[in-house]
Amino acid sequence: MADESVLVTGAAGFIGFHVAQRLLAAGREVVGLDSVNDYYDPKLKEARLEILGRDPGFTFVKLNLTDRKAMKTLFAQHRFPFVIHLAAQAGVRHSLTHPHAYVDANLEGFINILEGCRHGGCRHLVFASSSSVYGANTRLPFSVQDNVDHPISLYAASKKANELMAHSYSHLYKIPATGLRFFTVYGPWGRPDMAMFLFAGAILAGEPIKLFNHGKMRRDFTYIDDVSQAVARLIDRPPQGRPDWDGIHPDPSSSTAPWKIYNIGNSHPEELTYVISLLEKEFGRPAIKDMLPMQPGDVAATYADVTDLERDIGFKPATPIEDGIARFAKWYRDYHRI
Repeated sequence: MADESVLVTGAAGFIGFHVAQRLLAAGREVVGLDSVNDYYDPKLKEARLEILGRDPGFTFVKLNLTDRKAMKTLFAQHRFPFVIHLAAQAGVRHSLTHPHAYVDANLEGFINILEGCRHGGCRHLVFASSSSVYGANTRLPFSVQDNVDHPISLYAASKKANELMAHSYSHLYKIPATGLRFFTVYGPWGRPDMAMFLFAGAILAGEPIKLFNHGKMRRDFTYIDDVSQAVARLIDRPPQGRPDWDGIHPDPSSSTAPWKIYNIGNSHPEELTYVISLLEKEFGRPAIKDMLPMQPGDVAATYADVTDLERDIGFKPATPIEDGIARFAKWYRDYHRI
């Protein structure tokens, strides 16, 4: 007998934690899966899990996605109707030095998710992709209707591969699958390897901030509450497939199969120098800026077209960067007891 719980992989991670919290607040039962690896300080992950564990609707499973036998057992036991797959080996720069970690977690791990969904009768798989799949594209804003065949990092290539793998399973086994291309997510309980966290730490420590492309990088910073709201709304909107889909002029974001891709972004890119100025104001200290050239695997700007998301669920991320940074800075001070 299937239970109605939602599997959230990467539940100890930044986005997974917030999505699990939102689902629990809505009265859903959540099974959170995470390997709690040491890619960054596990104490932060454990603190997130401690908060989730206070809710009686939350069950934690410590498991590595690559453990094929254990994953098969988990899906057979629960037959999850909904799977939100957010676990991954993240980070563009890390993929330059640790390529095998991306093949293991993002490819081998994802096939175990797909097989679990296939044999467990999943009614909707929502999975994390990334804005990095746009790679060498330069037409802005980035649209899900654009071709994305030129990734410039292995991380991006692994995320594009996830979209393709999910499509094949949607086509073959009619598994409804929705891929979400996240754009620079930030906010309380964020990841220490991401810009906002790094900038805050450097400002407070009086250390230089490395600004690549001489500070001219622009990112579509997307506040975490907007992201979790979009995910929660989408879970009950499985794609149906489009009978009018045209193989001669194919739309890369949809299919005759029940498969769809969305951008999850703020549609308002900010230059990093402005973001730093907001953090300087919040922390009351100046930043030391170290201007550097572009580095491999990076793109100069990200900017999401969220027309499809707005049309289909009546929602678009829209938290102003000023509000989001104020909330992040308050959390950062509280968490680090500053």
